[in-house]
Amino acid sequence: VREWKRTLLDTNLTLPRSYKPWDLVSVSRANIKGSGKVRKIMIKDLRALAKAARRAGKPLAVRSAYRSYAYQRRLFDSYVRRYGLEKARRFSARPGHSEHQLGTTVDFTTAPGVPLTTRFGDSPAGKWLARNGWKHGFVMSYPKGRKNQSCYGYEPWHWRYVGRDLARKIHQSGMVPRRYLSTHFETAP
Repeated sequence: VREWKRTLLDTNLTLPRSYKPWDLVSVSRANIKGSGKVRKIMIKDLRALAKAARRAGKPLAVRSAYRSYAYQRRLFDSYVRRYGLEKARRFSARPGHSEHQLGTTVDFTTAPGVPLTTRFGDSPAGKWLARNGWKHGFVMSYPKGRKNQSCYGYEPWHWRYVGRDLARKIHQSGMVPRRYLSTHFETAP
């Protein structure tokens, strides 16, 4: 996917099963706690984000990053077994539909191993990230109260890297990333 910043994934648009970014590196290269891999192109800004959060006394950690199609299938199937297909589709992306497969999406928490919960949005670190993530190239994919525009409910931990310029434009627009991308870019890759 050459147009990684513009690639729109949702409940309808998908990536090929075989898609895997070629430049995946450990998030540890960004001097942030946690684990997983992300595209090398975002390490500099992830490092800057992590440093700014620490300086503000609101340290962040990575809970989840790149997920392959196969991994997302196993995850989604586990939710289907636990909650049923209809409910699972409300909160989890089907394989090929997950932004994590792009390698530019990170689930943040306050420390390694901390579960993903909407309470993160009310935490000091979550509030700091909501105010400052865009300055470092990150946008929250699924903001509170915007499910009809983003396809999924509130996930204050789920942040997609789109680069500083595009993140600024999305932030200034007030649109959810999915709406901004579909409005400003005519075709999906």
